[in-house]
Amino acid sequence: MIDIQDRIRNKILLDRIVTAEEAAAIIKPNMNVGTSGFTPAGYPKAVPMALAKRISKEHFQINLWTGASVGQELDGSLAAVNGIARRMPYQTNGDLRKSLNSGKVNYFDLHLSESAQLTRYGFFGGKVDVAIVEACAITEEGHLIPTTSMGNTASYVQSADIVIVEINTSQPLALEGMHDVYVPLDPPHRQPIPIVKVDDRIGTPYIPCGLDKIKYIVPCDIPDDVRDFAPIDDNSKTMSELAIEFFKHEIKAGRLPKDLLPLQSGVGSVANAVISGFVDSDFKNLEVYTEVIQDGMLDLADAGKLKFASGTSFSPSPEGQKRLYANIEKYRSKMMLRPQEIANSPEIARRIGIIAMNTAIEFDIYGHVNSTHIMGSKMMNGIGGSGDFARNAYLTLFFSTSVAKGGLISSVVPMCSHIDHTEHDVDVFITERGLADVRGLSPRERARVIIEKCAHPDYQPMLTDYLDRAEKATKFAHTPHLLDEALSWHARFLQTGTMKK
Repeated sequence: MIDIQDRIRNKILLDRIVTAEEAAAIIKPNMNVGTSGFTPAGYPKAVPMALAKRISKEHFQINLWTGASVGQELDGSLAAVNGIARRMPYQTNGDLRKSLNSGKVNYFDLHLSESAQLTRYGFFGGKVDVAIVEACAITEEGHLIPTTSMGNTASYVQSADIVIVEINTSQPLALEGMHDVYVPLDPPHRQPIPIVKVDDRIGTPYIPCGLDKIKYIVPCDIPDDVRDFAPIDDNSKTMSELAIEFFKHEIKAGRLPKDLLPLQSGVGSVANAVISGFVDSDFKNLEVYTEVIQDGMLDLADAGKLKFASGTSFSPSPEGQKRLYANIEKYRSKMMLRPQEIANSPEIARRIGIIAMNTAIEFDIYGHVNSTHIMGSKMMNGIGGSGDFARNAYLTLFFSTSVAKGGLISSVVPMCSHIDHTEHDVDVFITERGLADVRGLSPRERARVIIEKCAHPDYQPMLTDYLDRAEKATKFAHTPHLLDEALSWHARFLQTGTMKK
């Protein structure tokens, strides 16, 4: 067994060290299991795999609550044995995606800032029965030192009667001190969250737990299942350059300070590429208040352009993870992880003036955004934190390439097949074709600008024709639509394999 005794600072707890199989045996069918993890970072690994092995023989299901997406050892192993009845609040695993799109898993997609408090309220069928948490170490008092993510862990530990701790020796002890753990009181006792600057510390460097709650401690040495980002291609570089030029314009107009306002960037390759573009820009002293700290933010720190970054997870590439661990002392002075209900707090986003930058699957000519569903029906990943920021940011930008599937799909459509963010939430749309600033425009004005600036030339005539005919048919109504054609582009793709006529 892996030696973890030096990471358990109260020796009373040593007799609670068990195997993953022994710990998994305490989990019963239909339990609500809350785990650590936000992106493939800081999630338990050994116990979920042992639980999946047990489920493969006993054939039962649990309800799985996490912070966001997690790695293969958790979502993947349980999905493979049909071990998940209900899942929330976000996922990216291929096997799990197939299960929830084939009716095997009931998936509840919701704004990430809300997920912890809604579980505390008991809205999802009771409280957390068992919390499974990855930790670097356990303090003398029985508190938990988190690893590479915070997510909903602190709230799940607070709510659960039983806590299983995985001590992961692949996670460096030097992570201690990079966390700021604060769980707000629930109404009617809630107070304002006292954050007015990105680097404000308001909580503890550990997750409060206590000796009595810890039922089992499991050794683990499995590293986070981090993934490579797609190379920064010409489209991503162009979109980043367009955003930077827009910000310079806003500074000249007196609408942004010279060092900008705190940046928020979504998860994934495009978002990482957009942030990386700031490395070669003239901007300095940049602040970040976001969910995930990816390679681009490490690049900013290494270039001396990052003042401070606050998030809820480190989600680097394999190379970025090596860089993080090798230079963790340097990054500790410039980076901090918080619970996601604080990292994604609409209250804080509005107060400090976030610049929100997220990606879309598609957006329509009137400014609505679909960030979750393929062709209206198939769930991709989930809304994540994009809605938390989009509606409450000082500026909200959405990015997408103008086409997908080699040009067979237009990312700009007459009407979104699913809407996550309405026309009221978005200020700027960016594709590799250009930037559409739609602030202060009516729906018909927005449509002209979005078609001209963002749509691909192959689809611009089709979009303009649709808009012209819709205006005439509705006598120039506020939001003119041809209802029998509004989703015809998606239907045509499903029937013929292309949106083109």
